[in-house]
Amino acid sequence: MRPPIVEILRLDQRKLPAEVFRRVASRAGLRRDRRRRAEDAWESFGKPGRDPSAFSGVLGAIVQGGGWTPHLKVARLGAHWDQVVGDLIAQHSQVADFRDGVLTIRADSPVWATQLTYLVPQLKDTIGRRLDGLEVREIRVAGPPQQGGHRGRYGRRCR
Repeated sequence: MRPPIVEILRLDQRKLPAEVFRRVASRAGLRRDRRRRAEDAWESFGKPGRDPSAFSGVLGAIVQGGGWTPHLKVARLGAHWDQVVGDLIAQHSQVADFRDGVLTIRADSPVWATQLTYLVPQLKDTIGRRLDGLEVREIRVAGPPQQGGHRGRYGRRCR
């Protein structure tokens, strides 16, 4: 037969009811406060100053406070890239990256990269007008990514 839990935990049986009562009493105070706050909320329901904020206002505050504005503007630029450069150039290029005021545009081929390089001053002006608040210090145009140095199955050099 196992000994009682009071002996295993070495609790004083005379103090045990007081400890249990203290925990229950402290929780009763929390429950009473919660009930009072709920009643106060129902009483002030619909009164001036209690109207909920518009979702767009709350979302705008989150965007401003979190520093998301530049990222959202770059996403908007990528989504409307054809309106900035035209349909033909937009088919052969896209916004690749934006970091520290440097906008990187990736082109499908070196020819399109050259064409976009000539348009950089116009692009900087257009982006500055359409996306007010997005500070673009420099625009870099990159060609297609280079193919890896893989030479095939037997293309490795022997030394």
